[in-house]
Amino acid sequence: MSQTSEQSVLLSDDPPLDLRLSDEELAATRERIVSFIRDVVDEAGAEGAVLGLSGGIDSTLTAHLAVEALGEDGLHGLTMPSAVNDADVMSDAERVAHDLGVEYDVIEIQPIAEAFFDAVPEAAADQMAAGNVYVRTRAVLNYFVANAENRVVLGTGNRAEAMTGYYTKYGDQAVDCNPIGNLYKQQVRQLAAHVGVPRDLVMQEPTAGMWEGQTDAEELGLDYDTVDAILAVHVDGGLSRAATVRELDVPAEAVDRVVDLYERSAHKRAMPPAPERDL
Repeated sequence: MSQTSEQSVLLSDDPPLDLRLSDEELAATRERIVSFIRDVVDEAGAEGAVLGLSGGIDSTLTAHLAVEALGEDGLHGLTMPSAVNDADVMSDAERVAHDLGVEYDVIEIQPIAEAFFDAVPEAAADQMAAGNVYVRTRAVLNYFVANAENRVVLGTGNRAEAMTGYYTKYGDQAVDCNPIGNLYKQQVRQLAAHVGVPRDLVMQEPTAGMWEGQTDAEELGLDYDTVDAILAVHVDGGLSRAATVRELDVPAEAVDRVVDLYERSAHKRAMPPAPERDL
């Protein structure tokens, strides 16, 4: 395993589980995702892709892989800050676009969100509801540009987010595909380091940017290395609760937390239900 990946991706010296890929697996994963992006665009008869650039590691990695698949002209980036977004993080989003040489637009979404807040003022005080407005507004803009330019919308969700439901329904998962959707967060960081994403972006504190001061770890109640490990061993791997606690040396409450997130978010991973047909 390369020294770069070893030094860049672990959140602690002793994570519950080391999910890092070998150099051979990293290269194969990179090639598979690049081919996947190219195939999605080709099969759609599209002329490229649109990607929301947040400055976070998921969108940054996706941008790098999209440019590898489609070239600079094949990707149109959208940076969509609101009043609650950290200016430094949004500056990182523009930095990524500049580094990759892709076309991008900066669209201030606060006025759009304010129109929703003014329309339903009694809901605007709800922090989660208001945060979801920002996320869903970005999804509408992604598709607005994609439709106008005959492009597909690339998602930035990873496996840890998908399995815990850590995304907004019809918001950041309103996309045509998720190129890094099978990677645990630890593997996202590793692959990002592998493709040359700067270390400060690789190790940046993850945040959905839905309100000021928000962090993923605080909202999830656990750091991503722990979430990854429990998902891999217990939810995906099928090891029992007790065996997971022993194997990972994590509190039973942590396992229960991840299982609860997984079960409560099942509706997000399924098509909207309809009554059974009675024919």
